[in-house]
Amino acid sequence: MTPNGRSGAPIGLQLVALLLVSLVAAQVMTFAVVVLMPPPPQAVYRLEDVAQALKGGSLTPRFGRPLVREMLPAPPPEPADPPAPSAHARRQLAVLLSVPEDDVRLTQHLTFPGRLHRTLGIGGQAMEVRHETMMAGALEPPPPGEPPGRRRFRVFIAGPAGGPPPMMALREMGPPMFGEFSAAVRQSDGRWLVVRPQPEPFLNDWQGRVLLWLAGCLLLVAPLGYFFARRITAPLDRFARAAETLGRDPSGPLMALSGPAEVGAAARAFNDMQVRLKRFIDDRTAMVGAISHDLRTPLARIRFKLEGAPKPVKDAVLADVAQMEAMITSVLAFIRDASAARPRERLDLLSLLECLVDDAGGQDLSVLEASVPVTVEADALGLQRLFGNLLDNAVKYGARGRVRVFQDDGHAVVEIADDGPGLGAGDLERVFQPFYRAEAARTLDGGGVGLGLAVARSIARAHGGDVVLVSSAAGLTARVRLPLSVR
Repeated sequence: MTPNGRSGAPIGLQLVALLLVSLVAAQVMTFAVVVLMPPPPQAVYRLEDVAQALKGGSLTPRFGRPLVREMLPAPPPEPADPPAPSAHARRQLAVLLSVPEDDVRLTQHLTFPGRLHRTLGIGGQAMEVRHETMMAGALEPPPPGEPPGRRRFRVFIAGPAGGPPPMMALREMGPPMFGEFSAAVRQSDGRWLVVRPQPEPFLNDWQGRVLLWLAGCLLLVAPLGYFFARRITAPLDRFARAAETLGRDPSGPLMALSGPAEVGAAARAFNDMQVRLKRFIDDRTAMVGAISHDLRTPLARIRFKLEGAPKPVKDAVLADVAQMEAMITSVLAFIRDASAARPRERLDLLSLLECLVDDAGGQDLSVLEASVPVTVEADALGLQRLFGNLLDNAVKYGARGRVRVFQDDGHAVVEIADDGPGLGAGDLERVFQPFYRAEAARTLDGGGVGLGLAVARSIARAHGGDVVLVSSAAGLTARVRLPLSVR
């Protein structure tokens, strides 16, 4: 849904659009790399340079990468399906080395693209090197000034229908070797002297340029992808925050109807649920308030009719009536506070508890020095009533109270410990039921009606937290957990 109520594009359609945009961007980058940064041509080596290296001369050819020379007990193994060099090239190398042809090995090695083309049968894309010996007066007259016996070599790219016209003509030189090869000659002791091109580093200049290009494209495309992804996921984040707000404050603002069609429909249902939930709570609260208020009328009549009763009976009945009136007053006060919609604000729990302890006057209450300031977003009057009830219970049933404030796992925690007798395991949860009083409370008869802990837990849960009791040999500890402010 959009802010004006119209449905937005479905999430599935937005995801498909994001995938298509990413695919198009990837294809554009690939096309740019292929067109703007074609791979470097294969290295070219003259047979004269190879022969010179096998004779112990320079390992730096005029063209191509430097060569490496090593002595092996056997000639290097040939690939399983090598592109066989021309017999003429091998014979020419033997002539240049002045050794028999059987003492010479010359092997051309296919690169990975060549092996892939051969495996897939893509003959029209594989490069073929064709050596043509053009002796004087053989195929065509030599150019003016060319000595007899000079050889010319041409490179062809094999096409689907055979060899097309020459792509380029190399400068006149000896028969060339292209790409990766190995040349070996047998020594007098039976070992083989092998010469091959020096291996290229993993990240050569061309690979480095390609990686830099791809990194630049990634830096360009990543923000756009993040922007589109946020447009899709932002409504889901708002939905999660609205659900969290509902758990803390059922009377909070409704969720904005914006985002994809699916999220908009879920947001509308969520808002309807929140309205019905608040209406249900208000109706129940109003009903209990009306019943409690109406109970005051028969209690007043009972008090009036007891004027002529004997004093022992009058005193006993009036004590029960006073207790009932106190209970009704507590219920009405709780309902009045719960029904009033008060704004939430950022509060420092440590400061609020220090003020409550100071206002307690001569009661034995203290805030431990280990406490730290924590900030929550809450209703100030509600928290005052929550902690006021717990502090009163600590003094009333435990002689004194010690308060500690700290943080734990994204929550503000307040512990109020006393030195009382504690509670049994069966009463740690039952004391939160309205009007229930444990045996120790009835024995001490502190004047309560059994609503203090129920009210405290209700306020804490309305703020997204909770109240639990922990009993030990040292006394009872009330632990309150409230979410920390997210701002």
